[in-house]
Amino acid sequence: MPIIKPVSDLRNNFAQISEICHKEGEPVFLTKNGQGDMVVMSLALYEKQCALIELYQKLAEAETESRSDAPRKSHQNLMAQIRAKYSE
Repeated sequence: MPIIKPVSDLRNNFAQISEICHKEGEPVFLTKNGQGDMVVMSLALYEKQCALIELYQKLAEAETESRSDAPRKSHQNLMAQIRAKYSE
């Protein structure tokens, strides 16, 4: 269940909002005049979200590449090339 607080709590109860963000590991949604206005989250959660977005982007690129007609190597051929390179 999302944690929703009025935006005035950011100014009046910053320590409490910071504690919620860190303890719960969830973002806090702030409202202004009853409407959604901002989202506050811990740095750890932000970095995790950025890493997930980057991972999803790389997966999408790999999916697109796998559907293309680009030349491919079999696993056996690739491993043979790697072994040959490192045995020199």
